[in-house]
Amino acid sequence: MKKLLGVFLSIALVIGVLVGCGSTKDGSNTEATDSNGTAKARTLDEIKEDGKIKIGVFSDKNPFGYVDSNGEVQGYDVEFAKRIGKDLLGGEEAVEFVYVEAASRVEYLKSGKVDIILANFTVTDERKEVVDFALPYMKVALGIVSPDDALITDIDQLKDKKLIVVKGTTAETYFSQSYPDITLVKFDEYQEAYDALLDGRGDAFATDNTEALAWSNQNEGFTTGIESIGNIDTIAPAVQKGNTELLNWINDEIKSLADEEFFLNDYNKTLLPVYGDAVKAEEIVVEGGVVQ
Repeated sequence: MKKLLGVFLSIALVIGVLVGCGSTKDGSNTEATDSNGTAKARTLDEIKEDGKIKIGVFSDKNPFGYVDSNGEVQGYDVEFAKRIGKDLLGGEEAVEFVYVEAASRVEYLKSGKVDIILANFTVTDERKEVVDFALPYMKVALGIVSPDDALITDIDQLKDKKLIVVKGTTAETYFSQSYPDITLVKFDEYQEAYDALLDGRGDAFATDNTEALAWSNQNEGFTTGIESIGNIDTIAPAVQKGNTELLNWINDEIKSLADEEFFLNDYNKTLLPVYGDAVKAEEIVVEGGVVQ
């Protein structure tokens, strides 16, 4: 009887181990997780064998990553993601788009839910400690958009006013550190932030100037009164810390795309119709990972 009981316990233990390994329902890999809760990133060979690459993008940040009226994901970042799928795996359909929020970008890499983040991810020293950034493909600063009838054109005008920001963004970090006296109203998603601006729950919205200019151009009654504040930073793809093989592939891809001016063409397709004459391509586009 004891022997039989021992056999049953052994079988139960094996089943438990098998069930506990592999992928979770959300697609993250739990097979190898370190003490910090970081799942093992997929190698380049594993991605090729799977035939799919998971790329994190925004679904509500027009014109960089958004879902259009037909339910299709579009935008400047999305075009780059599709090209990665084509050059790495033979077709755009090989990209599995995973929608992320600004504050979840690092966690989605650490948990293995995505292989790459292409969600308008600004390179910062703090972020470099937890993810690996590839070469940049875009330049950016911060901008502030506000209603025309109460236009904010100087940072001093925000005294005793409410400034809307999205959690986990460089705007939140910058204003928290540089202007701690300004009251910040924080939201998880970009659409929530814009709704708050439209509803008057805040006096202005601080975000990437590339996005602020795009949104104010598309929404009558609003203007980006402060077009550039803070440092000129760069936007780059990010991979899980230590995923050097995938990082090197992305860097080589960015360099090779310079020959055909891929990002300029991407700009002309996705951003120019929104910006018009308000922005010059050279103020945003970075080719070959080289910032001019």
